[in-house]
Formats: sequence, structure tokens, C-alpha cells
Amino acid sequence: MDKKKRLIVLASAIGAFALFLLINYGILMLSGQPAAQPGQAGSMEERGAILDRNGRFLAMQARFYDISLWRPSVNNMDALINQLAPILGQSPAEMRQRIDATSANFLYIQRQVDMATSNYVRAALAEHRIQGVRVAPVVGRVYPLNTLASQVIGFVGNDNSGLAGIEFAFDGVLAGMDGGQVMLTIDTTVQHILERIATQTLVETGAESVIFMAMDPRNGHILGSASVPGFDPNNIQASSAMQRMDRPALWAFEPGSTFKVFSIAAIMDAGVMSGSTQFFCNGSYVRVTNLGERIVINCLGHHGWVNARDIIAISCNAGTAHAAALLGNAEFNGRMRDFGFGARTGAGNPGETFGILRQPEQWSDRSRATIALGQEISVSALQMIQAASAIANDGVLVPPRIVSAIVAPDGTLVSDWDGAPFGGLFGGTPRRVLQPETARAMREYMAHAATFAGTGWRAAITDIPIGVKTGTAQMIDPQTGTYSNTDFIASTIALVPADNPALVLYVAVIKPQGEIFGGRIAAPAIGQAAEALVDYLGILRGRNQMVLHPASININTPVLPLVYDYVPDFSGLAKRALLPLLARNDINVQIHGNGWVRRQYPPAGYPLTAGSLIVLELE
Repeated sequence: MDKKKRLIVLASAIGAFALFLLINYGILMLSGQPAAQPGQAGSMEERGAILDRNGRFLAMQARFYDISLWRPSVNNMDALINQLAPILGQSPAEMRQRIDATSANFLYIQRQVDMATSNYVRAALAEHRIQGVRVAPVVGRVYPLNTLASQVIGFVGNDNSGLAGIEFAFDGVLAGMDGGQVMLTIDTTVQHILERIATQTLVETGAESVIFMAMDPRNGHILGSASVPGFDPNNIQASSAMQRMDRPALWAFEPGSTFKVFSIAAIMDAGVMSGSTQFFCNGSYVRVTNLGERIVINCLGHHGWVNARDIIAISCNAGTAHAAALLGNAEFNGRMRDFGFGARTGAGNPGETFGILRQPEQWSDRSRATIALGQEISVSALQMIQAASAIANDGVLVPPRIVSAIVAPDGTLVSDWDGAPFGGLFGGTPRRVLQPETARAMREYMAHAATFAGTGWRAAITDIPIGVKTGTAQMIDPQTGTYSNTDFIASTIALVPADNPALVLYVAVIKPQGEIFGGRIAAPAIGQAAEALVDYLGILRGRNQMVLHPASININTPVLPLVYDYVPDFSGLAKRALLPLLARNDINVQIHGNGWVRRQYPPAGYPLTAGSLIVLELE
């Protein structure tokens, strides 16, 4: 083809395309539908699901509809508002305010409405009761469990891209790979237990917030990560930045006396003290430096002669300070860093804090002692449970992880994905930080702290040994830069069982009102959670009850309800009864798990149309 012919073909193509645009623009204007604006159309790209460790949906894709307005096509704005506002659940004044707030010809009236609402809008358009309104299908995010684990999961923006939490950290997986799925280590039952107890503690103490974490120290799996008050990612606008904050990963604070577990373990492991080494506590630790500075660290009691076990059980400040004086700054700092303090854990949150652990050359003469007490150092809850794994695992630290697997759209596991934030997809590499005998001794001391001889006796549970360390930390007053006399953090860390830990628990009560001591308000929360989780996770007690039942039972088999215009209630149906749904070609049905239906999406009563997706979770 010569140059002249190529130009003729190109010109013809351009002309045809221009004619196509002109015709479509005319059709839209005559139909009263606004043309889609660049960058304003809702996303129709598939986004993968986020699931818990058992395959329960935490975030999933759903079809929604955006309602927009093309101002030039509206003949009577007042009449339009009076017709449309009730359909969208808005007051006419509210809708008028939204429309008058901009002079743009195109604007969204409401984003991501459900199918039933969109059908009402379409009916009003078909009956010519409104004009200039466009109903555009979009995909959006649904969080079926609402507030549960919301700070971990995060949320998406109007363009369906991740803005926080796992949604943001793994956006490349969820939005890419044709919608890969991310499976978390979180167990929704564990998460529910932690959030329930944390909320109860929040109410009882009048605290600003409560953090509660649970981890399997053997593999680093974070089973639960609660931060209350929380938020509902289905309704971001109703939440504050503080409610959306993933405090366990993002917030650094002085830990107080719970930190003594790690400082005393490090000093013992260095060989400068043993379990039988004794120090005298007369109510304070006093030292005069070479420069004549008098350093005084007060204790809550006059404990007399104390050893390492006593220091942990009764939380003796003076004994801790005496012990810290036996180790040099450089080695003490190095051992604290071996525990992971001053560095990100790499669990899976890209905004994770490093905490604050200054280099020894920036320390004062009292820094080593105060750091050993849990002051002059800031940590995250993630760092605390990570460090506790070394005590639990005979000295081997196992980094925490929040993601257990990535699943490609074809169902295969992705084991070599290199886009995970900070430390790789499955956390860091386990490393030895203590000798086995040091870790075992510390577990014995923590178990003693859970008896009536220690500060953590309120955390004790039935028929199983538990190891704890309590703490109460003064917070820094941001106005004065000094320690506050009113703001405290009460905390407790626990190993369950103490002799062979399968669970690490950590709770922090932030700014409680009235009672402030960790042994009194944080330890009981640990006990409540441990009682529930031991049974749920199948951790053996000293005396297990046997459940007796008759040799035969009668089972009534529920009948599959009709699936027609609305979603029925599938609760309690066995998997076998659901199988006929898979043969339907007018709806899409996904069945997850085995047993009986415990959860469903959409809920019963939701309108059904051709191609609707029904998700059934069985247990």
C-alpha cells in the first residue's frame, strides 16, 4: 500500500471514530443520561478477597451502583430532588446542599448504592419522573464481619485501591494477578474473643483504648490483633483517624515493667548474674556517678533481699536497677536489639513503627537502669509479642506474621511473591537470642508471678499453668515533655501454658481512669482470654472434662428453601443439601468449608437478579 492510500485509510478511520463519538453523545443527551467523565467512572476491575486462616471472608468484591447527575439534562432541579432524595435515603435539603456545593455539570449524588436502590432509580428514569441521572455499575468492597479486625484488614478508596492495612500492603496482589487472594493468620473466633474482652475492659476502666494480641509463638502466626474502639470499613466516613489506626503495629509507647522479662533475661544470659544472685531493696536504688550526680530509682515497696525470680514476681524496680548495673551499655543495647526492639518486625504492615531505642552514646548515666525498667524506650505491641516468643521457644525468637498465604486466581499458592512489605511474605527467619536454660528459668519466674505471691495472680486460670508479667507505665505529657501524673498504660504479657507455651497474649490498657495498675486491670483480661482460648485452641488442661452422650441421635435434615426473587436463609443447612444450587445457571454460588452453613452473603431477604453471587460459609 503506497503512502497516499495509507493516509486515506487513516483519515477514514479517524472520521468513523469521530462519527461514532458524535452519535453516542447525541444518544446520551436525548436519553437524559450523562456521558462518563474521564477518571470519574467507578472501577469494574476484579479485586481478590481477604480471608482468615480458616477461609472465612474478611473482605470481598460485590456489585454496587453509582448514582450521578448531568446538570445540563435537568429541566426542573427541585422536582428532581423531591423525587430522588427519598429513594436514596437523603433529605431534599441534604441533596440540594450537595448539588449546590459545586458548579460542575457532572457530580456524584451517591456512590455504591445496592441493587434494590438502583432499581428504584431506574424505575423513576423509565417513568420519566426524573431526568439527567445516570446509574453506573461498579464493583466495591464488602466487609462481611463489619468491625472485626478492621484495623488489620484496612479499607479501599472510591477507586477500589487499598488505602490502609492489608488492603494497602498487598494491593499489588489483590488488584493485580487478576485478583489474587490474601489469606491471613488471623482466626476470626480468636479475634472475636479478644475484641469482646478488650471492649469490656475499655468500658470498665474508662480507658482511651485497649490493645489485645494473641500469637502462636511456635510459628509466629498472629491469631488475633484487637484495637478498640474500632471502626466499620463499610462506613469509613463514620470513623476517626484514631479508630482506624492499627495501634498494635503503628503505635510506639513505653512498656513499663512488662519489659523486665527481657532485661533480666538478657542480664542473666550474659552470665553476670544467676538465678541465685541477690540484691537488697530498701525502697529505692541509689547511685552517685563519677561526676557527683545522684541517681535515685524508687520502688513500690521495701522488698529486702530479692533474686531474679522475686524481681519478676513482685516487679522490684530497685532489684532491676541493681541487676542492670552489672552489664555494660553496649552489650545491654545489643541484647535488646537481639530481641527485636528498635526495628520493625516485618509482620506485614508497611507503616509499622521501629519504636525508639537510642544508641548507647546518647544514653545518660541512668539510661541503662531506666531502660531495664521499661522507660526511655518505646516499643510496639508487635515487638513485645515477638520478644516473648524467645522466652516461649527456649531462646529462639520467631518473628510474627499476619499473612499465611497468597492464592492465585487459579487456586495455586504463591510462595515466591517478593512484593510483601518489610521482611518478606512470611515474616523473618527465627534466630536464637537466649540460651535454653535462661528462657526456661524466665518461664518459671513468670509462672511464680501468676501465683498469690506475685502481681499477676488475677490472670491465673483453671487447671493450666500460666506465666505472666504485669506492668504500669507513666505516659509522657506532650505539653510538658515530662511524665504525666494522670495518664498511664497498664499492661500484662502472658505465656500459655507456662511450661510449654502454645500461646502468647499481650494486653495494654491506655489511659485508664481510676485504677491504673496492670496487675489489677490488665491481668484479669488476660485470664478471661486465656480461659476461652485454651478450650477453643485445644490446649490441654490438667483435668479435661469428658462429654457424655447417648449412643444414638436423631438428625432432622433441613430442606433447601426456594431461591427465587430474594435470598433465603440458608442457616444450618448441610453441604449435601446445598449441592443442587451448583447446578443453577441463573445465579453464581460459592460454598466454602464443610459441615453446616454458619454465615452467608448476601443476607437473607436481599433481592436476587440474574448472575447474582451467593457465598455460603460452612463449619
